[in-house]
Amino acid sequence: MTDTPTQLFIGGSWLDAADGATMPVDDPATGEIIARVADAGAKDARLAEAAAVQAQEEWARTAPRARSEILRRAYEIILERTDGLAHLMTAEMGKPLAEARGEVAYAAEFFRWFSEEAVRIDGGGGILPDGRNRMLLSRRPVGPCLLITPWNFPLAMGTRKIGPAIAAGCTMILKPAPQTPLSSLALAAILQEAGLPDGVLNVVTTSRAGEVCEPLLRGGRIRKLSFTGSTNVGRLLLAQSAEAVVRTSMELGGNAPFIVFEDADLDKAVDGAMLAKMRNMGEACTAANRFFVHHSVAEEFGRRLAERMGALVVGPGTQDGVDVGPLIDRTGRAKVEELVADAVERGAQVLVGGRAPEGPGCFYPPTVLTDVDSGSRLMDTEIFGPVAAILTFDDEDEVIRRANDTPWGLVGYVFTEGLDRALRVSERLEVGMVGLNTGLVSNPAAPFGGVKQSGLGREGGRVGIDEFLEYQYLAVPVR
Repeated sequence: MTDTPTQLFIGGSWLDAADGATMPVDDPATGEIIARVADAGAKDARLAEAAAVQAQEEWARTAPRARSEILRRAYEIILERTDGLAHLMTAEMGKPLAEARGEVAYAAEFFRWFSEEAVRIDGGGGILPDGRNRMLLSRRPVGPCLLITPWNFPLAMGTRKIGPAIAAGCTMILKPAPQTPLSSLALAAILQEAGLPDGVLNVVTTSRAGEVCEPLLRGGRIRKLSFTGSTNVGRLLLAQSAEAVVRTSMELGGNAPFIVFEDADLDKAVDGAMLAKMRNMGEACTAANRFFVHHSVAEEFGRRLAERMGALVVGPGTQDGVDVGPLIDRTGRAKVEELVADAVERGAQVLVGGRAPEGPGCFYPPTVLTDVDSGSRLMDTEIFGPVAAILTFDDEDEVIRRANDTPWGLVGYVFTEGLDRALRVSERLEVGMVGLNTGLVSNPAAPFGGVKQSGLGREGGRVGIDEFLEYQYLAVPVR
């Protein structure tokens, strides 16, 4: 990691924080500090804003093909450096190297996808109904953007936001999570190498998010906010964005139901549960949170899932054979411990796991709970850990009501072999995405996002670039 940048990236230059402040980056497997990066303050935020604003007009005029080729070159560089980027991600975030390599490929794919979308930005036209005017529609970049990314997918969440912004012709300020800034700084260096002009992307690492972000949102020069993170923080940012009427897209928390009907293929259901629960150690907004299993198959499903979960190897992500790395920090692990303890106090049975190991690091074992009381805190709290909580149900209407009984609506998972039921239940679930007989929904080519308090707007897919474009209508008299 000696060649990984640790300074702020503003206007094409690597800079220390104006006040010289730095912040540590910890390895969650050991608790050791692996790097110190610049810790930006308000003055640095203003400098980044000025760079983005200054670069916006020229960047918006850049040919779509030129923007496309920059993204394509960055895609190829990322793939060439998969191993180094994976090791960097594992060091700062904890996920096993195999998962980190998978994330590198996933992250790169957003750049390839939006390199293709950059040259397909269209408009429209025609004679208006009264026959007096022609209508010409054009689409143009919304303007300078503030992109705020979480720690759980530090590379992919960056490319998922940066890719469409570049393709649309927007400049941007990226504020990564303080736990995982190194992946974002490495990404900035790659884009600079790929030919991205100075000032188009500015990366501001900080532990002082309020000091950095609030003035930007209230100042009137940032025209777009794209945020991925908790619902509570999202509400705060929405309030701050209202003053200057900043356009927003939000990918917020989840409380995903995982429904297994009596006719489900249990092999598929358990495979899907392992994907939906254990991707990224359960630290994903798409992670299955509440397992609703029909009473007739609940015991067998629980037994199989516990067997699979119990066979996973827990340890530092850099070690061969490790399936489950540490959680992000001690606060995250303490939350999981408290949620499991609360469920057990209310009568839940522990089939496997349930107790954090001794020693250094933020490890927590894969855990399966059965007989979970519906009043347990983990029923209405995003667990963000490797804990599967199983409840039983008797009929379709009941399970849909219980699945929808949450303010969140990001994703749901449905396992059934009946086509009519599959379509009927999927349509009734109040979620933005459904995994039908699969535990994995994320794909750069698909629109990602939720309903209710899980967010606003969509990322990825053909609609992902729309969040960074505005329409302009031109009326031309018919002569």
